[in-house]
Amino acid sequence: MRTLDLREPARAAAPDATAPTGLDEAAIATWHGRMINEHASATVFAGLAEQLHRAGADPAHVRACQGFADEERHHGVLCGAVVEALGGEAMASLPDGPPFPAHAEVAPMEGALRNVLSVGCLSETVAVAVIGAEREEMPDGELRALLTRIWSDEIGHARFGWMMLGRQVPRLDAAARQRLSAYLRVAFRHVEAHELAHLPDHPGYGPEGLVVGLCSGRDARTVFYATVTDVIVPRLEAIGLAAGRAWRTRHATV
Repeated sequence: MRTLDLREPARAAAPDATAPTGLDEAAIATWHGRMINEHASATVFAGLAEQLHRAGADPAHVRACQGFADEERHHGVLCGAVVEALGGEAMASLPDGPPFPAHAEVAPMEGALRNVLSVGCLSETVAVAVIGAEREEMPDGELRALLTRIWSDEIGHARFGWMMLGRQVPRLDAAARQRLSAYLRVAFRHVEAHELAHLPDHPGYGPEGLVVGLCSGRDARTVFYATVTDVIVPRLEAIGLAAGRAWRTRHATV
């Protein structure tokens, strides 16, 4: 276990926020979870930057991923700032996560593209949709402005993923494209499991909850599935990957 302690920078950035009566614990727990997730994303982008460097990617793309890691760390602080403003502590005990997937069984760039696909085209695209929907429901104020900052950065992360995939997939041979299409089943299973674990099947807390970012997990799940089927799958198909079949068969054992 390791300790994540963002109290000092979070307190310096704390917004003016108060949870409605009875919603303190739920609001603190929600933003505390976001703090952890955003901080963890920094490690992912740092790993992706290193992998792209080893694969001989454009140095500008490597620097972009390094910048995304910095942004995710800042997002962690911003979410921790809300935790502090609501009366919680921007601290957490974190288990050691799994190693960054190297995909050493394939060529370096192909392995990197698997992670670009998983991170940028799946996870970050879903984040843009879910955060965007939540942001639309929130009233104007400091918390909405804070969420808008995070949302804006996530848009940049997703655009990077789609740009990289759009440039690199046409350069792959047919066998590599087939392997990437097959890997999509793994990526889809992972993003679905992650999102369902973090979006409880709960109707939300009504208009009062929206003031502090307590959206309906049930509605967010609907946004997730619509984003995959209506946005992600068609775009991947247009790039040349068999995404529709991968999504339909993501839980198949063979």
